[in-house]
Amino acid sequence: MDTQKNNGRRDFLRTGALLGATVMVSPLSTFSSNSSNSSKPAILGGRSIWSDKQWPQWPRWNPETDERRLLEVVRSGVWSRGRTTAEFEQKWAAMVGTGRSLAVVNGTNALATAINSFGIGPGDEVLVPPYTFIATVSAVLFNGAVPVFVDVDPTTFQIDPRKMAAKITSKTKAILPVHILGLPADMDAIMAIAKQHKLLVIEDACQAHLAEYGGRKVGSIGHAGCFSFQNSKNLPIGEGGAITSNDQLFMDRCSSYHSYGLPAGSFNPLDTGMLGSKLRFTEYQAAIGLVMLERLQEETDVRHSNATYLAAMISEIPGITPYQLYPKVDKGAFHLFPFRYNPSGFSGLSRDSFLAALRAEGIPCSGGYVPLNTQPFIQASFNSPLFQQLYPGKDIDFQSFTEKNQCPLNDKLCEEAVWLTQNMLLGPRMDMDEIAMAIDRIHHNAADIVKSLPAN
Repeated sequence: MDTQKNNGRRDFLRTGALLGATVMVSPLSTFSSNSSNSSKPAILGGRSIWSDKQWPQWPRWNPETDERRLLEVVRSGVWSRGRTTAEFEQKWAAMVGTGRSLAVVNGTNALATAINSFGIGPGDEVLVPPYTFIATVSAVLFNGAVPVFVDVDPTTFQIDPRKMAAKITSKTKAILPVHILGLPADMDAIMAIAKQHKLLVIEDACQAHLAEYGGRKVGSIGHAGCFSFQNSKNLPIGEGGAITSNDQLFMDRCSSYHSYGLPAGSFNPLDTGMLGSKLRFTEYQAAIGLVMLERLQEETDVRHSNATYLAAMISEIPGITPYQLYPKVDKGAFHLFPFRYNPSGFSGLSRDSFLAALRAEGIPCSGGYVPLNTQPFIQASFNSPLFQQLYPGKDIDFQSFTEKNQCPLNDKLCEEAVWLTQNMLLGPRMDMDEIAMAIDRIHHNAADIVKSLPAN
């Protein structure tokens, strides 16, 4: 190990290549003493570590190989839902491991459709995490139900099943776990709680394409799963979403709801037997989705491997705490690579300043979510005429709701989190070294960066 220190990063990279991708090497013992890490950081005028290079482009599209299916659809003249969409649904269901899949316009409406098709509505409560995208909660509100927030486990970034029992009432109808960032939630514990209390489980897997828990793909473990195919997602179609389930009657209801209330497979408006919407997929979207499906598994494997390696690289840098996976997680999808940042390990450098320093090194990053349980859109929903009619008097009061739905661990997580995007994990192993070196360089020079900042 001392030899690697003396020889610097070149020998470290050569050694890593020889040992293979599964070897976890400590950054402190391999490149912390490298002169490039102790030299002036980019935010202080030094040369950025990631200079004159580009991150993997997203979404990936090769005109020579990828446009055949799309052109076939365009030239066919059949542009609304048809055989190509049906093929995409069949292949997506097979990849997830469910009997059926229904493609819809986006992940938000996948969630809203699933909630509606399970009969969840006014007077019902749904357990949700506060660390998620707005769509998770919006889908509950769209159906007139009330979201009940369960605090997170900061080590995993996921909803904490240990805190669910205290939030379950006679009004609770479902649990909506979110495999946020592409990291699976603790599904064994969640399914056990659901079984005990006779609750439905709708998996929000919108960021977790092909993530695996206990030998099963997420989206196949609960009573239903929901996915997003928005442009940034690991399966990008521009916009789009899907519902997956083995429950045939439920999937028939979803199909009806997404197409004017028509029975599954019907396009005759005289057949309408229920109130529905129009959320149908197009053949263009399906054609793009089929192309993206061909490389999704390989890309998922690369992301998981690189994320595991990068997490090990940065785990020994003081002030940096990478995500943890639950023991039964076989694979993460890593729509985002998360870690927690503690200023005490960086001479008091604030997270905002750390993010600025990391970006100066050429590493795109963000601080992630803000607490969702206190956002004004919830209050606006409660104050709307619809909710005032559904919940008259003091049945729904935002101040009381906020007091009952405090999530202090999530508040802290939102102050500590740092995200890297999934496309960054598709590069070669050397790219992970560069990210780790950039963080380590900022750590080594944190005191000087703090001194350079204007006094408050």
